[in-house]
Amino acid sequence: MISLIEKALHSLGDNSEITKCQPVSGGDINEAYRVQTLRKTYFVKHNSHIPEGFFESEANGLNEIRNTHTASVPDVLALEHEGRHGVLVLEWIQSGPKLKKTDMLLGQDAAQMHQTAGKQYGYGSDSFIGRLPQPNGWHDDWEEYYRMKRLYPQIRLAGEKGRLSNGRGDKLEKLLSSLHRWIPSNPIPSLLHGDLWGGNWIAGPNGKPYLIDPSVFYGDHEMEIAFTELFGGFNADFYSAYNEIMPLSPEYEERKQLYQLYFLLVHLNLFGETYGSAVDQAVKRYI
Repeated sequence: MISLIEKALHSLGDNSEITKCQPVSGGDINEAYRVQTLRKTYFVKHNSHIPEGFFESEANGLNEIRNTHTASVPDVLALEHEGRHGVLVLEWIQSGPKLKKTDMLLGQDAAQMHQTAGKQYGYGSDSFIGRLPQPNGWHDDWEEYYRMKRLYPQIRLAGEKGRLSNGRGDKLEKLLSSLHRWIPSNPIPSLLHGDLWGGNWIAGPNGKPYLIDPSVFYGDHEMEIAFTELFGGFNADFYSAYNEIMPLSPEYEERKQLYQLYFLLVHLNLFGETYGSAVDQAVKRYI
């Protein structure tokens, strides 16, 4: 691993000695390290069983957000592979205090990012949600994209894992055929972080918020906000600041659980029947 990190740092022109390689908390998918050389400090992710395109997807997402000049993200510095081993080198963001203004700034940043509009729904390359593959491509109809590129692949995977018993699969299939009752076909295609929960943002120096670990695509901004409400991590200041810039529609509360269903299916596939009752409850509301 060290040799691969050194190779990545050399590509940046940093040929100085690595003086510290300290493990840090970085999720349950990758190993994460604070790497210090004689010249600089870096945040490095390492994975020894990396799926093809995994770190490239994260790097593309961070750059996509950075290019909007809205929400702040760590700089992508280097990416190296040797077989299925890979490292992603990012800017080290020094952890700072979460100040009273932090949640407000995060809400403003998210809203301004969502004001970045695309021409279609989806994204030009496939990505990942957690460690699960996530298909993309470009679509002209949001309802169709949400059905075929979000809900359907997770339902199919749940079937392969044996997690659609007791009529769950039939109910989900029925729901897929009636999405038009709640999901709009042509909302503004907003740039979405794609995996915005409380663990995917950090407070940096002076309480400045940074988004991390994106899975970007263009879609209905209300899907992103629905996910922020699913597992918590965002307070009233976040939503107040967000709504001042990017108000939610009167229909948001009615469709919120339907947007949350996608993420519940992801968790069902990742973690098992612990999330089964939440999936069933969401489906029951709509059929």
